[in-house]
Amino acid sequence: MKFLAVCGFGVGSSMVLKMTLDKVIKELGIAAETENTDISSAKSEDADAYFTSAELQPDLESSTTKPVIAIKRYMDASEVKQALVTLLNAQEGSER
Repeated sequence: MKFLAVCGFGVGSSMVLKMTLDKVIKELGIAAETENTDISSAKSEDADAYFTSAELQPDLESSTTKPVIAIKRYMDASEVKQALVTLLNAQEGSER
């Protein structure tokens, strides 16, 4: 799986979100890679899901059919974990 952490410029907050995603992925034992990027690049890059802010979510959703998940607190591993588990459960349910 591939996840993108997305912010406006792709350098600050998306890096923080990527680090939290990496921590949660390791904790859950998921085989996945993460990258951080800016919103313009994210629109042209394929991923299994996009993690970003609520402000950027509608813009990203207009350019992809993949899940776009809004995260409020990028450093909050419990929020990111809950969002990731919900995503994985939804994907698992759709594969049945």
